[in-house]
Amino acid sequence: MIRQFLELGQVVGTHGVRGELRINPWCDDPDFASNFKTVYFGKNGEDPVKINTCRKHKNLILMQLEGINSIEEAETLRNRMVYIRRSDINLAPGVWFIEELLGCKALDADDHEKCYGVLTDISKTGANDVWQITADNGKDYLIPAIKSVVIDADVANDRVYIRPLKGIFDDED
Repeated sequence: MIRQFLELGQVVGTHGVRGELRINPWCDDPDFASNFKTVYFGKNGEDPVKINTCRKHKNLILMQLEGINSIEEAETLRNRMVYIRRSDINLAPGVWFIEELLGCKALDADDHEKCYGVLTDISKTGANDVWQITADNGKDYLIPAIKSVVIDADVANDRVYIRPLKGIFDDED
């Protein structure tokens, strides 16, 4: 499902004494956060806050927000989720947000009537992501998220189209 606001990451602490936030990002690269001018502290965009500065620090994002000028003010945001507006993002073809993929039906790319289950988890493994598909009977299947297996996604209609490798699902020939 397409969401208007997506999770960028979670505030995990502060950096320095001037109110800079340490954010654990959900994105592949912390540099992604530098594309935004505003973040939100409500999953429906209730609390917009202007970004003064944003930079990568190891695997974290260091972000200075307007109105947050001390370590004490920054501490009040610890453990809060930081959101971005989806309309502020241009994704390349074949790139999707994990948050929008979860819950999608996994349909056969060649026979759209055949449903393998629902996409319930995505794991980062280094070489490629691995998608967990849970069948109606509760059994979990793991498929590699590679171009030859994941053919397309229609997150607006909660569907992903796959061409599974032989032997992954019990009914494969």
